[in-house]
Amino acid sequence: MREHDLFERFESSFDDADTMRRKGKRAKRTADDAEPTRRGRMTEAEKLRVARLREDQLSTADTPEDGDRWSTWGDAEQGPEPHPDWLITELAAVDRELGIVKTGKEADVFLLERAMGEKACLLAAKRYRSNDHRMFHRDAGYLEGRRMKKSRETRAIANRTAFGRNLIAEQWAVAEFAALSGLWQIGAPVPYPVQRSGTELLLEFIGDDEGNAAPRLAQTRPDEDELLDLWRQLVSTLMTLAEAGLTHGDLSAYNLMVHEGRLIMIDLPQVVDLVRNPRGAEFLDRDVRNISGWFASRGLPPEIGDPSSLVATLLDVAGMA
Repeated sequence: MREHDLFERFESSFDDADTMRRKGKRAKRTADDAEPTRRGRMTEAEKLRVARLREDQLSTADTPEDGDRWSTWGDAEQGPEPHPDWLITELAAVDRELGIVKTGKEADVFLLERAMGEKACLLAAKRYRSNDHRMFHRDAGYLEGRRMKKSRETRAIANRTAFGRNLIAEQWAVAEFAALSGLWQIGAPVPYPVQRSGTELLLEFIGDDEGNAAPRLAQTRPDEDELLDLWRQLVSTLMTLAEAGLTHGDLSAYNLMVHEGRLIMIDLPQVVDLVRNPRGAEFLDRDVRNISGWFASRGLPPEIGDPSSLVATLLDVAGMA
């Protein structure tokens, strides 16, 4: 059960408290009750108490001797089929954390090994933050065109309550998992999305067998031929997204990886629907100009990497010209 679901169920149990008091009804307390009768919504102290109870339950749960947890594959939203041959899907597999790969404002990425006997695979565990210091400072524009089913959730997000921040974190995780799943199925160069559980995504690890992550495009120093090849790969990737009516939404040389000469797009929680989002064309234009600027700074001829021409082509492919 997700943590904010627990909060919501806790809060909903007090929805008829006023009616009960008007009728003179009082709940009977048992000898085991340790807390005074509560009224209205949960206080921050009560939320903290619930969180601690949850942590205590997790800490005392059965854990494997040779790992940090049993595989969560069976309880998670799973990636698209057919599942890759390298992926371990046995429920008796063990997950072991090997260290942190990257920290960020929205999420942290950890290196995780999932093993079953002699078989093992490396995964990137991306965990979105939802605590008090979490800053969703750019989400308003990206969330345009996305709908929330419940008005209470909409208000919580707008007011940035603790419940609302947790909802936003999970919404980002859901959005990224859906985007990766859809893009993987149409052949876009993205990491395979293994599973999603709450605000945690497990993704294909892009790197070597020793756990060394592939470099970001910004960390590379390609020669002339390599630069041209990477540019052509980028244009192909942007065309694939445009055909699906999408743009990355925050594209830069820091969310593209280069693994064995192959350009791979990462960090897609804010993927933008070009049609539904009223600022879709604006995000596309910004994506193209940001990444074109990096290639130009590395020596790509302007007649090849002209951003205006590429934006026009992509809008045409997306049916928006």
